[in-house]
Amino acid sequence: MPGGRRVAAVADVSFDLAAGECLALVGESGCGKSVLASALLGLLPANAQTRGAARLAPAGPDLLTASEAVLARTVRGRRVGLIPQSPAGHLTPVRTVRSQLEETVREVTEVPRAGLRAAAERAAERAAFPLDHLDRYPHQLSGGLAQRAATALALVADAPLLIADEPTTGLDRDLVDRTVDELRRQVDEGRGLLVITHDLSAAARIADRVAVMYAGRIVELAAADAFFGTPGPRHPYAAGLLEALPERSFVPIPGLPPELDALPAGCAFAPRCAAASAACAELPAFSGGVACHHPREVADA
Repeated sequence: MPGGRRVAAVADVSFDLAAGECLALVGESGCGKSVLASALLGLLPANAQTRGAARLAPAGPDLLTASEAVLARTVRGRRVGLIPQSPAGHLTPVRTVRSQLEETVREVTEVPRAGLRAAAERAAERAAFPLDHLDRYPHQLSGGLAQRAATALALVADAPLLIADEPTTGLDRDLVDRTVDELRRQVDEGRGLLVITHDLSAAARIADRVAVMYAGRIVELAAADAFFGTPGPRHPYAAGLLEALPERSFVPIPGLPPELDALPAGCAFAPRCAAASAACAELPAFSGGVACHHPREVADA
């Protein structure tokens, strides 16, 4: 709460995620995607306030109210794996990648001590991390290598749910495709995947459904084939994200997102929207997969 003002980083977000399904959460920087991931794992700052519920299963613990002991001992790394947005900051700086992988294998799997080295190397290979770099320290890694090391750590336990926050940052296109394919394999083997990404091409390759966030809210939730194909996005902001891609119109959305501590009472996208009207002074309800007073109608496709 800078200056005593309330920052609504995430508001009224609701979605489900089935085993064997990938949901891609997309949107511009600062819209609340990473805050949502942090909330699910109890990694928010101490002064953050949450309400609502988030459960891994109907009878499972509420992740928003679970104690640190429960999250640390039974959830993180075991039931929920995380590929963090800033992997270098999540790697222990005074230990090699191999050491960290072997420790993770020991803590979250039943691999015997004699098998730790081989299991760590298998995890590295899954994330395309070069074996001849395993004995390096985090400061000796490029951004892309740190990203792959963090991915390897997240994959060790084959957790039922994987949260991947910008998992392709710093990777060249070949490694992006390889990482996305490995994550998709996790889904095809029956695990849930929440992937947070700016890379809409990667989202199109991996996702079953797409959720678009703007100013802390989900403004559209759609099947990936309909979103990226026909009939396409219904929310003007979602449509603008796609049209900004080089392979499409390559036209950016005008203007900038609002500050989260100064959100308008109505539609936060209205100042940037060509379809805005007086109705947009009222906050649109989320209905039929979209939160917009002027959604693009499927019949117009």
